[in-house]
Amino acid sequence: MSESHPDSADAVRIAIRPAEDGDVAAVIDLWHRAGLYRPWNPPERDIAFARRSPHCALLVADVDGRPVVASVMVGEDGHRGWVYYLAVDPSGQGRGFGRRMMAAAEAWLRARGIWKVQLLVRRENGAVRGFYDALGFETGDVVMMQKWLEPH
Repeated sequence: MSESHPDSADAVRIAIRPAEDGDVAAVIDLWHRAGLYRPWNPPERDIAFARRSPHCALLVADVDGRPVVASVMVGEDGHRGWVYYLAVDPSGQGRGFGRRMMAAAEAWLRARGIWKVQLLVRRENGAVRGFYDALGFETGDVVMMQKWLEPH
């Protein structure tokens, strides 16, 4: 899954690869700095779950040799694909890394025969909604419902 090539806009080298054991602390730090952390979603648990499942992957990007500059968690349920935790280091935002991570997540799904990808965005997060709009995502006519199976 490793992808490495120069980025024409910024002349950087980006390598996208599955996360390894040594990346976990850096991924959690990235999620905090990118504003993705929520206390009711322990990142250690989400990462461990994704990494042990054959239906999920946690991908990270190393940029110019600097590890874990971006991440994305991707999974499939046999029918639809889901994207979670797309994060780019705040110092690298606006340089196309988020687009590259989404392309890698979509490639991961296509390789598994998945034809539809979905994601959740907090209603108040207009900037991120604009990012996904620009990638061709659209707001669906569904209502997300949830039920906690464990106390949070």
